[in-house]
Amino acid sequence: MQTTAMKVIRSFYTFKNRFLLKPNPIFLSRHFHLTTSPFLSKESGLAVHSSANDPIPIDSSKNAPLVWSVFDPISDGTVTQSGASSSAEFRESELRLSSFDEEVDGLAGENLIKREKTQMGLPSNRNEIEDLKKEKRYVGVKKGSSVNGAVGSGDRAVYRTKGKSKTSWVCEICGFTSGQWWGSCRSCNEVGTMKQFFEAKIGSGNKVSGIEASENAVRSWLPQKPGELRPLRLTDVNRGMNMLNWRIPLSGLFGSEVERVLGGGLVPGSLVLVGGDPGVGKSTLLLQVAAIIADSEDPGGSAPVVYVSGEESVEQIGNRADRMEIGTEELYLYSSTDIEDILGKIQHLSPRALIIDSIQTVYLKGVAGSAGGLSQVKECTSALLRFAKTTNIPILLIGHVNKSGDIAGPRVLEHIVDVVLYMEGEKYSSHRLLRPVKNRFGSTDELGVFEMSQLGLAVVSNPSEIFLTEQHSDSDFLAGLAVAVIMDGSRSFLIEIQALCVSGSSVSRHINGIQSSRADMIISVLIKQAGLMLQENAIFLNVVSGVMLTETAGDVAIAAAICSSFLEFPIPNNIAFIGEIGLGGELRAVPRMEKRVHTVAKLGYKMCVIPKSAEKSLANLGFQGMKIVGCKNLKEVINAVFKA
Repeated sequence: MQTTAMKVIRSFYTFKNRFLLKPNPIFLSRHFHLTTSPFLSKESGLAVHSSANDPIPIDSSKNAPLVWSVFDPISDGTVTQSGASSSAEFRESELRLSSFDEEVDGLAGENLIKREKTQMGLPSNRNEIEDLKKEKRYVGVKKGSSVNGAVGSGDRAVYRTKGKSKTSWVCEICGFTSGQWWGSCRSCNEVGTMKQFFEAKIGSGNKVSGIEASENAVRSWLPQKPGELRPLRLTDVNRGMNMLNWRIPLSGLFGSEVERVLGGGLVPGSLVLVGGDPGVGKSTLLLQVAAIIADSEDPGGSAPVVYVSGEESVEQIGNRADRMEIGTEELYLYSSTDIEDILGKIQHLSPRALIIDSIQTVYLKGVAGSAGGLSQVKECTSALLRFAKTTNIPILLIGHVNKSGDIAGPRVLEHIVDVVLYMEGEKYSSHRLLRPVKNRFGSTDELGVFEMSQLGLAVVSNPSEIFLTEQHSDSDFLAGLAVAVIMDGSRSFLIEIQALCVSGSSVSRHINGIQSSRADMIISVLIKQAGLMLQENAIFLNVVSGVMLTETAGDVAIAAAICSSFLEFPIPNNIAFIGEIGLGGELRAVPRMEKRVHTVAKLGYKMCVIPKSAEKSLANLGFQGMKIVGCKNLKEVINAVFKA
C-alpha cells in the first residue's frame, strides 16, 4: 500500500507544472485526498485502499476522524491535515476526487494543444498577441523547469518595449531625404552630399507631430472652426484688401534697407528664416527689426512685438537693447525653449510679430530627439508655420549654420519657410551683407549692405566704398591695380583687382578670389593675342576685401591689372573697366551695362572702358563728366590706357 501512495504522489508532482500554466483558482482550491497511508488502520475509521483507482470508502460514523492531504501552492508541497467533518462534506470531497482523473486528463490535453500553438514562447491566446502587436512590444519566454517540453510554472513571459532607431540620409545641397545611402543625391544628382542623421529611439508611447503638439496652443487663435473651412473664390479673397497697406512697413534708413531685401515690407503670416555664422549679427538685426515694427503706427491700435530667446536671459537681451538705445514700450522679451509654452504665453498679447532666437534651441513635447535635432527642428518649424498661417502673425526665426555655411538641418528648413536670408561678413571686417536665398514674396536679386557699430547695424549709403581704397596716381606702388564693375543681385559695386608679375620666381601662379580656370584663360589670351611675354613670369592675382569674383564682367579689369604690373605702368585712379574677354582677344558685352555705367558715373570716375558693341546704346544717355571708351579687343584697351 505504501508503493501505491508513492505512485500517486509522484504522478501529482509530475503534472504539477501543467496545473500552474494557467492558474485556475477554483481548481487549486480543491482538496486532493490521500488515504492510503500505512499508518492508518481500520480502527481509526478510515479504510485502506488496495489500489489508487479504487473508490475511497467512507465511514458512516459521524465521529470518525478525517485525514487528508492538500497541495499548498505557497510552500510548493503537500500538507496533511486532520479533523472532523460531516458525511455530507466528505461525500462532496469524494465526488471532487472522483473527477480528479478526468480533469487531469482534460488539462493535459489542453496544455498539449496550447504547446503546439505556442511557438518560441509566444502566448497562445490570439487576442493577447493582437494586443501586443498594437502596443508594439516583443514577447519572449524565460525558460524554467519543464516536463516533456511543456511550458512549466518556472517559465514566465518577458515583455520588452519595442524601440525604433530611425536613420535617414539627407542631402546637404537640396535637402532630399532617403532611408538609405546613395552615392549621389537622387534629386540634384550631386555626388558625396548625402549626410547621415540619427533620430533618437522612441518607444510605443504617444509620438506626436508638430501639428498635433501645437493644436491646443493654436486652437484659441483659429478664426473659425476647422469644420467650417472651405475653398474661397479669388475675388472674395482680394475683395476689400489694399495691397499698398497689406505689408508691415519698416521705417527709417535701416528699415528701408531691410525692405529692399524682403521685396517690400514684412508680409503678414510669413515665416522668415535668418541664417549666418556665429557672431555675425543675426540677433542684433532682428532686435532692431522688432523695435522698428513695435514703433510703427498700427491702424488697429497698439502693436506689441514679442522677442523670444532660448539662448539668452531676459536681462541679457535688455542689456543689449540698452546698449543699442532701444527703449520702445511695445517690445516684450521672453526666455523659453518650449514651443507650446511660448504660444500659450503670447495669446493675451496678440502680437504683431514674433521672433524666435533660435530655432535650434526650442523643442516640442512628444517629438523624438533633443532640441536642435533633425526631427525637432523640422517639427518645430512646421508648428510655427501653421501658427503663422492661422493667426496671420509673421514669425522671424534665427537659424545657426554648420561648418559648410549652410543652415543646420542641413537645408530642410529652407523648404518649409517662406523667406530665407543669409547674413554674411568677414571676421575682421565691420561690414555685413544681407542676401536673400529664397523669397516667395519678392526677388532674390537684392542685397542689403550694413556696417556693425556700437549702436547696432547701420546702413552703408555707398556700398562700393567697402571694396575701394584711396589711390594716388603718382605712386609707383599702385602699378597692377584695376577697378572692375560687378553686379550682386540688383546692385552694382566697384571692386579692385590686383596683379603682380615677378620674373625668376619659383612659384608659377597664385590666384585668390578669381576662378583659376578663368585666370589661366585670360593669361593665355594675353600671351597669344596681345603679344605679352608672360611665360617666364610668376603671376599673382588677388581681389581686394576677400570678394569672390564669379561673373565675366571683370575679365577686362583682370587683363588690365596684369598688363599694368608687367609693363610697370600704373593705371590712373579714375578709370573703370567693364567687359568679357573671348578666346580671340575680343571684348564682349555683359548684362545691365547701363546700370553699371551709371554707378561709375555717380562715383565721379573720368573714364569707363567698355566693349565696342555696347558703346552705341550708351552714347545717347549723356553721362556728364565721364568719357566712355569702346574697344574691340585687348590691343585697343592697351593702347587706350597705357598709350603704347
